[in-house]
Amino acid sequence: MKKNLISVIILALLIVNIALTSVMLFSVTSTNKATADMVMRITGAMDMELSSADGTAFTPVVPIENIASYDIADTMTIRLKQDEDGAEHYIMIAVTLSMDKEHEDYKEYGESLTDRESLIKSEIINVIGQYTMAEAQADEAGMKQAILESIQNMFGSDFVFRVDFRDVKYSG
Repeated sequence: MKKNLISVIILALLIVNIALTSVMLFSVTSTNKATADMVMRITGAMDMELSSADGTAFTPVVPIENIASYDIADTMTIRLKQDEDGAEHYIMIAVTLSMDKEHEDYKEYGESLTDRESLIKSEIINVIGQYTMAEAQADEAGMKQAILESIQNMFGSDFVFRVDFRDVKYSG
């Protein structure tokens, strides 16, 4: 009789153990899912940090010895989109393009950029002309990014990786 009683107690303990293991399995699985979601959110936040605080996209790290700068020769005077006041506003701007000399497309496009300067100026004028004076003053970084994307689309390449303004003057 004693052996049967001990067997019943061991069986009951086994059933309790299985039940508690199942509960623990489900709680750990849900916690694991929550942890995985948190890691995905952190990873997403790190991806968002590839954009700077001012909204411009991440600029690839190019060693200084691999950067070629191209200054658009003339300062451009561009008419801005009209504000609500109806007055005409202009921007005088000088633009510099930064290129990666080690990029595969640099040999094809970068070394002969002077031949395409008028096309580049046209892209810059088209982009900047879409901004009002208030928008341009408030979001120069966004304007630079839009110019960069337009030039990269024009060439079908990202050997130009940064656009900078050397001189900016507003009038109107």
